[in-house]
Amino acid sequence: MSVTDAAEEADTVIDEVLTAVVADREVLEILTAGLLARGHVLLEDVPGTGKTLTARSVATALGLEFSRIQFTPDLMPSDVTGSYVFEEGTGEFHFTPGPIFANVVLGDEINRAPPKTQSALLEAMEEGQVTVDGETHELPDPFVVIATQNPVEQEGTFELPEAQRDRFIVKTSLGYPDAAGTQELIDRRADRDRPDPTVGTVVDRETVLAMQQAPETVTVERPMREYIGRLCRETRSDGRVDVGVSPRGVQRLFEITRARAVLDGREYVVPDDVKRIAVPALAHRLVLDPEARVQGVDRRDVIDGVLDRVEVPSMEPPEQD
Repeated sequence: MSVTDAAEEADTVIDEVLTAVVADREVLEILTAGLLARGHVLLEDVPGTGKTLTARSVATALGLEFSRIQFTPDLMPSDVTGSYVFEEGTGEFHFTPGPIFANVVLGDEINRAPPKTQSALLEAMEEGQVTVDGETHELPDPFVVIATQNPVEQEGTFELPEAQRDRFIVKTSLGYPDAAGTQELIDRRADRDRPDPTVGTVVDRETVLAMQQAPETVTVERPMREYIGRLCRETRSDGRVDVGVSPRGVQRLFEITRARAVLDGREYVVPDDVKRIAVPALAHRLVLDPEARVQGVDRRDVIDGVLDRVEVPSMEPPEQD
């Protein structure tokens, strides 16, 4: 699939989701870029902002198998991955897949489960497989986790482990709707005779797989590659940061920058692609030092500062064949 075709399909998916979800288009573009880059997405917001509806609507529009895991304090790792069950009739153990075996997995309120259960997702998110009782089981392709979490200040939440945060290609927030969005929500509730908008399926699994191949054809010239590397290295020298962007984070920024270019129907990356996606792609990977945490430093402000300090390369669009 060409970049132009992938951009058109992505626009169709986003438009369909917006028929039911009251959200900013830029947020849905970030989420879609994460999917095109074969990454996982973390949505953080207070309860009631439509995180679950958004994740379910995206899965429906993509025509993919969907599963939801409601994370709770008593959820066990086997409740996520599945387990072996003894069948009396055959006298053998058979593997019963857990809800992780789907194309799009909604991890709802992921930070309400203890870290041990949260960590059950690590292998699945990184390797596309799970290991249960020494046996490895492949997950469907494509495989995407869209996790939602409430702010850590909310009662009954746990901080996600650093290693798990690093597995998410982007972290974004739906935020509160604007005036027009708020009015739309009220109008929907007031008009009882009008059915709530629903999302239809606009692409299928084969199309999604083809769309995910499009970023691989996007050109990233040497100045842009060096720019991405400098941005990530700069996070490690910021005095407010204990742990900067990891090598995995560097690769993920490269990947989602190409996906961002695809959404614009462009076959090459420009500095604005990096600037638009840097905060959602990098901020959640930082570990602030104790003093910065006490002072309430926002990780996003750190990335904004890095973007201001690092010189933007001047470059010409690559010649097209």
